[in-house]
Amino acid sequence: MTKENALTLAWIKLGAVAGVIACVIYPLMIAVEMPRLLTVACAAAFGPLLSLASVGLYHVLKLHQKTVTAQIAAGANIIAGSIVNMMLIVQLALSISMDEYVAKAADPATKSTLELIGKVVDKVQLGLDVSWDIFIATGTFLLGLNMLKHPRFGKILGGIGMLLALLLLSFNLYTFPIPPANANLIDFGPFTGLWYLIISIQMLRSVTWAKKLLE
Repeated sequence: MTKENALTLAWIKLGAVAGVIACVIYPLMIAVEMPRLLTVACAAAFGPLLSLASVGLYHVLKLHQKTVTAQIAAGANIIAGSIVNMMLIVQLALSISMDEYVAKAADPATKSTLELIGKVVDKVQLGLDVSWDIFIATGTFLLGLNMLKHPRFGKILGGIGMLLALLLLSFNLYTFPIPPANANLIDFGPFTGLWYLIISIQMLRSVTWAKKLLE
């Protein structure tokens, strides 16, 4: 195996592991109350892990066919990883700081004012949330497109990814800046996350297939 092929295989392995970890820590961070340091660590790790997983997935896809859309998808997901990192860190910084300020408020009027300020400032992270949705939806749609004829993914996984991407983006833009779940609509984020978990597992299962092609 050449050094270039060995590097490609290493990216596939790294991307698959990073994808599985990312798909586990994100819902864990949301659903489970953890110590502050652990929560911040999970928030800081998710974006980079998503970016690494997307590069690994690109290398799996290009073994079947090299396309501009697959490259765009990887780039969009790398940007999405950067934006979601900013969103989560800003979100935590605002939440932790505001809780401390409100707890130290000298009187009810001050507390009420701080809570109002918090609601206004919260729109910053909501804007970042939609920005990340735009890029992750773009990347997901194009990844799904490239999976349609791929021997390790196929029409079902590819088609589901494309559909979820369209629904995720449409609902988030329709309810902007309010998240769909807060507008009594379906949040397709968790379904998209589940899709990425399945894709990451399939990437792991494809390591042997990729190794045979690269030898």
